Amino acid sequence: MLNFSSTRRRAGLVAITAAALLGVSGCQAPVNIENADVPAWKEKVLPSANGVVLEDSGKILNRDPLVKEAPNVAAGSYTLTMACDGGGKAYFAVSSGGNKIADAAAACNGSLDVVKIRVPGAGAFSISTSSVDAPLIFAYHVVPAAS
Repeated sequence: MLNFSSTRRRAGLVAITAAALLGVSGCQAPVNIENADVPAWKEKVLPSANGVVLEDSGKILNRDPLVKEAPNVAAGSYTLTMACDGGGKAYFAVSSGGNKIADAAAACNGSLDVVKIRVPGAGAFSISTSSVDAPLIFAYHVVPAAS
């Protein structure tokens, strides 16, 4: 005859153990931001691209935005490809001619996020990168969109 209380306890213990093992194996080791080799990380996560009109990468160690500018970008459609790591999200405020034209965000888990941007007129172009989840590392580039 089966002892239901011990069978249920074993089943519960097996379920808890399996859940714990799945949880541990699904986690990535946290990125050490202060010691991160950003150029090496960027090479691994951000695909190379032709015709880059603006790119940047680095560390956000506090909540202050980092701004990168290109003096003259032609009107048209562009693709912004972004990556970040370290947890949370990075935010990318895109401006053209001094006017904000797009907001984008990337989950900081090492995956890529891609958005299309329409630049209304030729002129100065900038991206302000920030996060409330600092510290983290980020990389992005802007290229003309494929037709």
